[in-house]
Amino acid sequence: MSKVKKKQTTPRMFDIIQAPVITEKATMGSEHGRVTFIVPMDASKAEIAEAVEAVFDVSVKAVNTLRQKGKTKRFRGHLGKRSDYKKAMVTLENGQTVDITAGVK
Repeated sequence: MSKVKKKQTTPRMFDIIQAPVITEKATMGSEHGRVTFIVPMDASKAEIAEAVEAVFDVSVKAVNTLRQKGKTKRFRGHLGKRSDYKKAMVTLENGQTVDITAGVK
C-alpha cells in the first residue's frame, strides 16, 4: 500500500469554495456522490477539483460548471439585478462523501 499525501492548501483554495448549494436538486445529487458549490466566475475546473481535494481530503472524479445569470427583480417600483454567479457540480469517487454541514476542518 502506498500512502496518499494530503495536498497543501493555499488561501486561494479557500476562496474558490465560497458556499455549498443547498437545494432540493443539489441534495438529490448527493445521493450519487455529487456535491454542488458556488465558486468565483474566474475559477477553472482544474482549480475547483484541486481545491475540493485539498480542503475536504477526497478524490474528485469530474467537475461540471455553469454560469447562472442574475435575475432582474423589482423592489418598490425600482429595477434591480441579482449578481451573476458560477456553480460547480463536483462528482466524487465511489465511496467518498463530503459533509457540508460540518464545515471546513
